[in-house]
Amino acid sequence: MRLLHTMLRVGDLQGSIDFYTQILGMELLRQKDYPEGRFTLAFVGYGDEKDNTVIELTHNWDTDSYDMGTGFGHLAIEVDDVYQATDTIRQRGGRILRDAGPMNAGTTIIAFVEDPDGYQVELIGKK
Repeated sequence: MRLLHTMLRVGDLQGSIDFYTQILGMELLRQKDYPEGRFTLAFVGYGDEKDNTVIELTHNWDTDSYDMGTGFGHLAIEVDDVYQATDTIRQRGGRILRDAGPMNAGTTIIAFVEDPDGYQVELIGKK
């Protein structure tokens, strides 16, 4: 068994695709419209789905936004250098919620950024 993907419902599909590809450096792996169901699925990630866990962006055509709820926390991405990653994300127009630095009560370097729908993405430095 392996984890295939995490699904996020998004209000602005192109804005979300742009964030994950242009700001976080992922690739758009595939995208398909489902007219009968009135939704589009787009899959983004850092490599082919056969070898990597990816993100499924689900856009329901009749919904512009979603309530975040209290159950979901964040996505996490490992990066070589959190300080450099946050600088790059900031230069590309990404929203930084927490600048790079040691985590609370620990030494691991982390940062948090936010996607266009308000989902938080944690950047974690390689150990």
